[in-house]
Parts: sequence; structure tokens; C-alpha cells
Amino acid sequence: MSVTAQELSGETLLLAPEQLMLPDGPVGGHAVVVSAGTFMDIGPLDEVRARHPSLTPLMLPRALVMPGFIDAHHHLTQSFGKALAFGEPSEIFRRIWVPMEACLDEEGVHLAARLAALEALRGGFTTVVDAGTRSVGHLDAIASACREAGLRCVLGAICNDKAGDGEIAEPAPILAAARQHLSRFEHDGLIRPSLAVSIPETATDGMLRAVSSLCAEAGAIFQTHANEHLVAVERSLVATGRRPIQLLHHLGVLGRQVLLAHATLLTPDEIAALRDTGTAIAYNPVATQWKGNATAPAELMATLGIRFGLGTDGTRSDGFRLTDAAEATQRLAFGLASGDFSTGGGWLWLDRATAGSADVSGLGEITGRIAPGFAADFLIVDLDVPEMLPSWDLTWELVRLANRDQIVASFVAGRLRLWRGWPVDWDARALMELVRERAATAIAHAPIQRIHPTATEHRARAGRRP
Repeated sequence: MSVTAQELSGETLLLAPEQLMLPDGPVGGHAVVVSAGTFMDIGPLDEVRARHPSLTPLMLPRALVMPGFIDAHHHLTQSFGKALAFGEPSEIFRRIWVPMEACLDEEGVHLAARLAALEALRGGFTTVVDAGTRSVGHLDAIASACREAGLRCVLGAICNDKAGDGEIAEPAPILAAARQHLSRFEHDGLIRPSLAVSIPETATDGMLRAVSSLCAEAGAIFQTHANEHLVAVERSLVATGRRPIQLLHHLGVLGRQVLLAHATLLTPDEIAALRDTGTAIAYNPVATQWKGNATAPAELMATLGIRFGLGTDGTRSDGFRLTDAAEATQRLAFGLASGDFSTGGGWLWLDRATAGSADVSGLGEITGRIAPGFAADFLIVDLDVPEMLPSWDLTWELVRLANRDQIVASFVAGRLRLWRGWPVDWDARALMELVRERAATAIAHAPIQRIHPTATEHRARAGRRP
């Protein structure tokens, strides 16, 4: 590809790729005009050129322009410990994430979030939904990290009012902080506020209702993890007589403003409640593979009209591998038993990684698709690689064959953020050096409890040399 980063850094661009991924699928011979951070015009190349005679097309042969991926469920401040979770049993948040995040100061939060933002952009994500950090009082550090990296973020503020020892906090200060958070980013181009409860059992019934209502009134999303682990479902049944999603439905908490992470363990009545209330799900297939969770019935959700997007859960930030995992996990969990060789088709998973994730994130009218007036959050993808040749069905090929290293350029709000995997306006190598120094100290001081040995420890225990 002969185009340069400098050519792609203009305020207004007329891009003419070989393929343009539109809401109805890829088309050839089309062009798109990017101006003032949005897609200003789209159509056949000759018609677009005629409407914009002052613009010189940037020809992108053997390249695809597609919407950026949207991560519907992330934990930006967990990047220091992501490799500590390998092989661990369920509810690793209790033994790894809570202790680690609690030990991060403002600088640590900023570095961890900026590292995660860099990883997300390198993986083709232009937006992430952060489910909230347990590092108290450092939301500004996460917001600034995303702005500096150039990543769009839906930023969650945790509103738990129940402690692990059963103590209940005074609700008024928590709700006052929640209202303040919802009003803080009104004029921010990249940050959108959200409220969160870690899991339903960490909040009183009144807090769950109040937070969900605040989000509904503000047009924000309310996030919580629900029905992820069997042990959490059992605790909820013992404590309340209801499973987590049944409890949320009973309390009147569910609705279009609600985004539930995981939902891997669902009964028929819970599925019906999700459908009837318009509640959204973040389907996290890599988390299922890595944690041993059950698999959310995402293809069934699509058939029933239940809204869902794809999330990484902070596992790995790679949009193409995420769509592959989404399809493959459905096939293994449900498709093989029924002889379903399509499991929704490549188009379903690509759509749910872009427009579908935008919808459940509360950004469905802003990003997630290439259409006039939408934010210019997009990728330029190199198709001139052996993996994509010959091409017979580009959408399926992107899901099963495409790789992160094919992403030539990543744009957020019309600005070139990454060129061939690296930022164009800040020093990622310097960040990496800081992380190497800071992460080791943070992990050493955190009271983390690992159960599974590292690969080296496992070999040593087995009497083999590493």
C-alpha cells in the first residue's frame, strides 16, 4: 500500500479502498469522505468525487476500510495482571483483581489504563466499555489515559454499597458521586459516563434500583456481572431465593439501559426476561475459554432479538481473534450437538463486534458503522496477504482468517491514532518502559493468591527441566 501516514493525517480525507464495509456488507468501487471527525459522504467513487471536486482521492488498492471494533466489556486497570489469570479457577477477581487494583495508586491506574488502551487500539478496537475499577478515586486517571491514547471509552463508576463482611454503606454519598460522574463528561469527545455494580450481591436492592434508574434517566448504561459463575448463582439462591438475573428482574432493574456481562448460565425464564425488557448482554467468548465459564447462548439470543455485543473481559485485545472465538465457542458449545455448521454466520459476529457492541454500549447512534454522520472510528486493513487470497466471502474471511497485523491504520473521531500498530503522536516505547518498572512493584505489594502454578513451576514439580 503506497499511502503514507502523513497523507492520512489530513483534516479532510477522501478514501477510495478496494472494499468498504457498509452496514449491509462489503462493497467495491465506493469511497468515503472523512471530515470534522465524522463520515461526511459515502457512495460510488465517481459520484463522491463529483460532489467533492477539491479533494484528491487516496486510493487504497487491496485494502478494506471497516468500522473499528468495540469492546463491550473491559477492565482497563487490570492490564498489569492479565497473565496472572492463566489456569486459575472461577472468581479470580477475589484472589487477583481486587487485591491488585486496590494497591494501585493514581500513577499505577493511569499506566495500567494507558497500556490497556494501547493494546486495544493495536487490536483494532476504537471503543472500549470499562466496567469500573476497584482503585478508589482514580477515574480521572483512566479518562486521561484513554484521551492520551486516543481511545473512545464508556467509563464505569462502581456504586457498590455492600462490603464482603456484610457492612452496608450510607447510600447518599454513593448516589451523589454517581450523579456527579454522570454529568462530568457532557462535552467530552471521547469519554462517556456509565455506572456499575460489580456483581448484584455487592449492592442492596435499593442501590440496584437507584443506580439503574439514574442511568435510564441520564441515557447512560448500567453495568454489572451476572450469572457468570455457578458459585455466584448458588450464593444468590441461598441469600435471596433467586438467581442473579431473576433477582434483577424481580427488583425492576432490567431494561434497555442495562448491560449484563457474561450471562453464561441462563434459565428459560431469564432468557425471556432479557428479551422482554430489552436488556443487553456482553458476550465474552475468550473469557469462557480461559476461565472455564459456561458459554452464553449468543446465537439463540440473536434469534430471539436479545441485544448483545462482544467483549474481551480484559483477556486479550484482538478484534479479529475475538470474532473468531465468538463463532468458534458457539459452534463447540451448541453447533456440534445440533449439526449447525454456520452458528449464525460470519456476518453475525462481525456485526456484533461493531454495530451490535455500539448499541449495547449506549453509542448506537454515534459509532459502530460507516454511515453519514457517524463518528469516523475505522480501520484500514491490508487484504494483500496470503491468508486472504483468494477471496470468496470477505465477511467470513475476516472472522476466521484475518489477523491483527493486517491493520495498517486505526482512526478514532477522524484522527489517525495508530500507524502499523504504533501511535503516531506519542511514545509507546517509553510507556512500556514505565510499565515494566511499575508493574513489578505493584504486583509484588498486592496480596494476590494464585492457585495454578506457572508453566515453569509446573515443569519443576513434574521433575522436568524448564
